[in-house]
Amino acid sequence: MPKRVLTGVVVSEKTDKTVVVKVERRVKHGLYGKIIKRSKKYHAHDEANEFHEGETVRIEETAPISKLKTWKVIERVDTHATPNHA
Repeated sequence: MPKRVLTGVVVSEKTDKTVVVKVERRVKHGLYGKIIKRSKKYHAHDEANEFHEGETVRIEETAPISKLKTWKVIERVDTHATPNHA
């Protein structure tokens, strides 16, 4: 079974080797049909403590590392890159 990969923003880096990543998704309201934002926070493993608050990162599902951590940070997503329009 493939591992899930999510993209979110680091909201906390206070603990050692762990970051808290907030992932937002947009869903349609069941009755009214309006698009609304839903968010969830995931504790992700950051071995080298290299990711900081405010950065956009990609996280991957792993085997449980601790009580709360079942995700690990794969990479930093460059949100300021300009698209190449040729």
